[in-house]
Amino acid sequence: MAKPSPSHAGNPALTALGAAIRERRAKLGISQEDLAFKAELDRSYIGGIERGAHNLSLINLCRIAQSLDLSASKLLAIASI
Repeated sequence: MAKPSPSHAGNPALTALGAAIRERRAKLGISQEDLAFKAELDRSYIGGIERGAHNLSLINLCRIAQSLDLSASKLLAIASI
């Protein structure tokens, strides 16, 4: 399990991205577990991302965006980053 990023947890950009992921996931009607499975990531990691506790990598951002039927750039735009 990934540990929260102590120097970046709660950063406004990470919080906004997490909220955008959560909102899109809810709109699609899928659980964190379903998103994690589709993105090939751990469910607890998805939860941490949604809380703004993880400074995710570009690869993981792309995996999550694709699993939400979005491009990474569209997901970032939704988050207003």
